[in-house]
Amino acid sequence: MKSRLKTQFRQVALIGKYQTSYSASAVAAARQALDDIAHFLMGQGCEVVIEAETAANLGLSSYLAMEIEDIGRHCDLCLVVGGDGTMLGIGRRLAQYKVPLIGINRGRLGFITDIPLEQYAATLGPMLAGEFVVDDRSLMQAEVIRDGRSVFSALALNDVVVNRGATSGMVELRVEVDGHFVANQRADGLIIATPTGSTAYALSAGGPLLHPSTPGWVLVPIAPHTLSNRPLVLSHASEISIEIVSGRDASANFDMQSLATLMHGDRIVVRRSEQHVRFLHPQGWTYFDTLRQKLHWNEGVA
Repeated sequence: MKSRLKTQFRQVALIGKYQTSYSASAVAAARQALDDIAHFLMGQGCEVVIEAETAANLGLSSYLAMEIEDIGRHCDLCLVVGGDGTMLGIGRRLAQYKVPLIGINRGRLGFITDIPLEQYAATLGPMLAGEFVVDDRSLMQAEVIRDGRSVFSALALNDVVVNRGATSGMVELRVEVDGHFVANQRADGLIIATPTGSTAYALSAGGPLLHPSTPGWVLVPIAPHTLSNRPLVLSHASEISIEIVSGRDASANFDMQSLATLMHGDRIVVRRSEQHVRFLHPQGWTYFDTLRQKLHWNEGVA
């Protein structure tokens, strides 16, 4: 849907990608990119805040710095300059504060960081004036239950993945949906993906693409022992439980960033979170444009 701001984006936060493996030239390029964007925002009448870790790592000391939690409490908008992985982490952390996010991609076009760096000025100007498309994405709340108590919990914007150990054979997983037994699956693992995550690991494992507005999840086995074990689309109102029946060194990860080591009898329970992440896209954006560009559809067509 299309939306116009009721109030101006007064205070805007900038968050940049940084890795310790960056060379001096890469650090300088990242610093220059954020500095240029900050000056552009100030020229549009915005007060600019730099996320504290970004400011420290890139040497951006001339701006007001804030921790993520303070950005959530005080800022009207957050610009994430990096890739989809950076956006996933920031989206989870800012979801509770309902701060809208815009993604500026410094590398290849992303699914959710969809504004190329070289086009940021031409694209952001109209968006700051209220010309944008609102794109709300659902989150999953997952926890690991051991002996009747929760020992680990995390939010996931993309997916929850249960995997076999790196050097072990298949795992056997008991799958239940809303308390109803579905199947005992022997496979390398199992993916529960949101529509956002349907273009990630789930896609490479043979799962379907889900439009972001679809109120559902997809359950995708990884290299199942029985070929009739196929991807299954479920309502996002469902509660999914995966119990570790057998297999060594199984683990669960959440958006490939949080990790929990599992034992036999552990259950991974996944529910819909009450929180969501709000992305803003340029006016005219559609999900299908992104799919065509990212998945290289229609290449070679005149």
